[in-house]
Amino acid sequence: MQSDQRARLCAAYALEKKAENLRLLDVRGLSSLTDYLLILSGRSDRQVEAIAESIRLGMKKDHELLPLAVEGLKEGNWVLIDYGDVMIHVFQPHVRDFYDLEGLWQEAREVGLDPEPRQESPGQAGQG
Repeated sequence: MQSDQRARLCAAYALEKKAENLRLLDVRGLSSLTDYLLILSGRSDRQVEAIAESIRLGMKKDHELLPLAVEGLKEGNWVLIDYGDVMIHVFQPHVRDFYDLEGLWQEAREVGLDPEPRQESPGQAGQG
């Protein structure tokens, strides 16, 4: 699976838990750590946790992909999920505003996300 496909799948799992203000940044050529940053928000610590778990469990169950690391899940203010070529940042809005990752990566190209990033169910992605 290519990194842009992985990022879009993560976005789809996030949207299943009503994630808000999703932005996918292409940082290839700007970062040696990752290819894409997926930045999104949840309205509360419980929603941030639910979004992060939806991504982690969906990628594990449906695609047999485990993250290299997950940080901040218990706190629920900012969860980082690292898949190597894709890093997902799930924020509460005030924390997102404070750290302003979009501002730090303003040179990155934003990749458009469809309102419905995948047309098949997560369990069917990649089959065919």
